[in-house]
Amino acid sequence: MTAPNPRPTGDDLANVRVGVVTFPGSLDDADAARAVRLAGGSPVMLWHGTHDLGGVDAVILPGGFSYGDYLRAGAIASFSPIMSEVIDAAKRGVPVLGICNGFQVLCESGLLPGALTRNAHLHFRNRDQRLRIEARTAWTNDFAEGAEIVVPVKNGEGRYVAAAADLDAVEAEGRVLARYVGGNPNGSSRDIAGVTDPTGRIVGLMPHPEHAVEELTGPSTDGLRFFTSILASLVGAGAGAAT
Repeated sequence: MTAPNPRPTGDDLANVRVGVVTFPGSLDDADAARAVRLAGGSPVMLWHGTHDLGGVDAVILPGGFSYGDYLRAGAIASFSPIMSEVIDAAKRGVPVLGICNGFQVLCESGLLPGALTRNAHLHFRNRDQRLRIEARTAWTNDFAEGAEIVVPVKNGEGRYVAAAADLDAVEAEGRVLARYVGGNPNGSSRDIAGVTDPTGRIVGLMPHPEHAVEELTGPSTDGLRFFTSILASLVGAGAGAAT
């Protein structure tokens, strides 16, 4: 009988470097970096104006209001210098997570289908939100399929929309990352809270897992598993190996 793969050790995880991009107007970059650190990894802060990803193993585009959300949320950020590097890295297989504003940037960049528009009720929504995890990806492998979790949602332009054919394809291919449960906070099509690309490495999520990583401050610690998932996936793929 083959022995199960051992869980990654602290040293294994600490060698994994996860880049967190800061755009003008980012609000949650420090929170995302802290979540990576609590999961055991090493966060690397990346500035929007550079063309250097610093050799990181994964990238997080955090929440906030990049470039003041002028034009459309995430639209200007999608043309920032670092995004050309993120897009190239994503095409090479580097995992990318876009949270809230980061999800908007991924859609504006063409890395994920659809778009994020004004909430259907035209109000900013800020509340603890129940989600159901529906796809196993590099960022969700620590969740059981169908797991229900609670993380905060806070957005004014969080309504996920796409052409009917794109929505049908995303559902048929199992690329709905998560759905809202117990009420849709923004009118997103088919209660979709997040989607993934066909590889499971590029993920966009509207709610904020980085705000649910500690018992003291979060409604739960459910969000931490997004970050432990990617670290374990990267260690399993040989990322962060000591040289």
